[in-house]
Amino acid sequence: MSSLTSFIEQGKTIGIIGGGQLGQMLTFSAKEAGFRVLILDPNSDCSAGQAADDQIVAPYDDLKAIEELAQRADVLTYEFENVDLQALEDVQDQVAVPQGTHLLAVTKDRLREKTFIKKLGLKVAPFKAIADEEQLRTALFEIGYPAVLKTCQGGYDGKSQVVLHSQDDLLKVPELLAKGQCILEGWVNFNKECSIMVGRNGAGALSFFPVSENIHRNQILHESIVPARISESLQEKARKIAEKIAVGIDLCGILGIELFVGEDQELYVNELAPRPHNSGHYSIEACNFSQFDIHNRAICNWPLPQIKLLQPVVMVNVLGQHVAGAKRLVAQKKQWHFHDYGKDEIRRDRKMGHISILTDNINETLTEIKQTKVWD
Repeated sequence: MSSLTSFIEQGKTIGIIGGGQLGQMLTFSAKEAGFRVLILDPNSDCSAGQAADDQIVAPYDDLKAIEELAQRADVLTYEFENVDLQALEDVQDQVAVPQGTHLLAVTKDRLREKTFIKKLGLKVAPFKAIADEEQLRTALFEIGYPAVLKTCQGGYDGKSQVVLHSQDDLLKVPELLAKGQCILEGWVNFNKECSIMVGRNGAGALSFFPVSENIHRNQILHESIVPARISESLQEKARKIAEKIAVGIDLCGILGIELFVGEDQELYVNELAPRPHNSGHYSIEACNFSQFDIHNRAICNWPLPQIKLLQPVVMVNVLGQHVAGAKRLVAQKKQWHFHDYGKDEIRRDRKMGHISILTDNINETLTEIKQTKVWD
C-alpha cells in the first residue's frame, strides 16, 4: 500500500490513536467532512470517543487493539507522541499510515529532534546528551548556567524537566536522570514565545497558518495571540523555517513548531509537535480552515488550501482551576466561543477547554480577559 499517495474518499474511516481533546477536535472536523471515525483509548468516556462513531477501549500498547484499529480503518493517525513505533510499522501493510514512523521517531525524542533541526541549519539552543551526573557537570562547564535538563522522551507542559540556575539546583538532578537519557539545553534569552502550524500532504502541497504569540504560566500555555505581535520579516522567517522542517522531515499531516524570538531578533526552534497543537486551536473560528481540517485533509491526501486569517483572535486555555469561572462567563460573553472537552475529572492544571475571542483590538481583549479575574 502506498501510504503517501492514497486518496481517502469521504465515507471512509479515520482511525485515531488517543482520545483526548485533540482527537475530539480532529473527530469534529472529520465528521463535518464526511468521514467515519474510530478511536483507540483506554477511557470509555474519553473526549474523542464522545464524538466518534465508535471506540476500541484498550491500552495504547495493546497490539491486538492496534491491529483491530488498523483492520477497521482506512487511514491511521495519532493525537499524541507516546505511540508504539513498532506497532505502527507492523500495521502499515494493513492500513494507510501517511505520517509514517520517521516523523514520530524524531519528534518523540528531544535529542534526535534537536539534532535534526540543527542539521537543517536552523538555530536551536546549545545542547548536549546527558546520561549521568559526570556528563552533566562537563556539559554545564561548556554551556553554562542557566540551563534546562530534560528527559529525552516523555514530559509535556514543563513536566520531566528542571531549570538549573546554579549548583544548588543539582540536588534535583538524580531523580530526573533516573528516568533515562536526558538532554541539557542552554538558556535562550528571548522576548516572545511563538509558534507556527504547517500542514503538508502526500503530494508535497503545503498550508501555513499565521504565527501565534504564546503566553505561558507555570510552563502551560495560557493565551495565544494571533497574529503575533512581531515584524512581518520575522513572520516570513517563521514560514520559511516551517517549510524547511516540513520538507526536511517529509511531513504528512499537521506539525506544530514552537519558536523563541531571541533578544537578538533571531528565531530559535524550541520543539516540534507532530500533531495539532494547543496554540493552533484559534484556527477553528479565526481561519477559513482549522488546523484539524488541514491535518485530516493532509493524511487523506486531499489538496491543501491557502490559509487565511479571517479576524485577529485571542485564545485562552481553561484549566481545572478555571472551569467554574469560565462557566459563569457563558452567560456574560455573547461574542466568545466556548469549548468544553467533556473530561470527567476536573484537576488543577488539567486542560479542560478553551475560549476563542475574535477581536478588532487585541489589547482591549487581553484587558477584558484579565478583568474577568477567572485567570488570576
